[in-house]
Amino acid sequence: MQLKRRLPKIHPIIFITAISLIGLWLQWAVTTPNIDQLFLSHSGFLFLGVCGAIFANATGAGGGVIFIPAFSALGFSPAEAITTSFLIQCFGMTAGAMTWCHYYLKQHHQDDSWQGFPLLVACCALFSISGLWISQYAALSAPVSLHVSFSVFSIALGAIIIVNSLKNISSHSLTTFKTSPVNDCIMLSGLSFLGGIITAWLSVGVGEIIVIYLMLRGYCTKLAIATGVVVSAMTVWSATPITLSADSVANFEVLLFAGPGALLGGLIAKRIALFFSVIKLKIFFALWIMLTGLVMIAVA
Repeated sequence: MQLKRRLPKIHPIIFITAISLIGLWLQWAVTTPNIDQLFLSHSGFLFLGVCGAIFANATGAGGGVIFIPAFSALGFSPAEAITTSFLIQCFGMTAGAMTWCHYYLKQHHQDDSWQGFPLLVACCALFSISGLWISQYAALSAPVSLHVSFSVFSIALGAIIIVNSLKNISSHSLTTFKTSPVNDCIMLSGLSFLGGIITAWLSVGVGEIIVIYLMLRGYCTKLAIATGVVVSAMTVWSATPITLSADSVANFEVLLFAGPGALLGGLIAKRIALFFSVIKLKIFFALWIMLTGLVMIAVA
């Protein structure tokens, strides 16, 4: 009886979604030629998917923060790395988004510090998706190479978070959405649009930008992370007409193993995020994205 009480409850919608994704994956795996050989050569990507999704959904950063450096080190072309990263995130960010939404509905639906969460998500997602697709239609390209763009973006954002965290380390006051909803929606609309363009270039961007803005404004850190995760999930799914098109350059052999790993990581990431204090979560988030930026510069 005690063991039964300790088992975590899984919301039926989350359970059904996870089972559906697993079923689709099993059907795909069974029909894949030489699956036994692929298992021997590519099973390590399962672990990569788990790690990427845990970090992405525990901090609000997209999984590309893990996947892009890894794929670059493996010699993937920029287009192959970005497209594959997008598809893996469709597994991991979906699982993470559903667990964060369930957490909001179950624990914080009436909390002042979480008021505006649905509106924040809707506003950010709309403009993020618009930015991504305008980037595709207008054929906007990053001003510099993938390595340099990713590195500069990561290091700059990490530094901003660390400075803000140390400056406000003793502050416990929280901003609520009621304080200035119009101003926040206007700012987040512009930032999300820019984030959608950056995400089209790097497979990361909008989640980090949203999380950082909400943190700097004094919002609840976990609200910021949840918003970044859900918007990132909606953004990567909006790109599936490109990433799953006949012309897609995604590495589907990697996706076959990294995808289910990301699904698992996305389901458990929220619990890891809730285990850490707000300041530790901010510092960890910042140091990690700065580290990945430095690594990308080193291998460039």
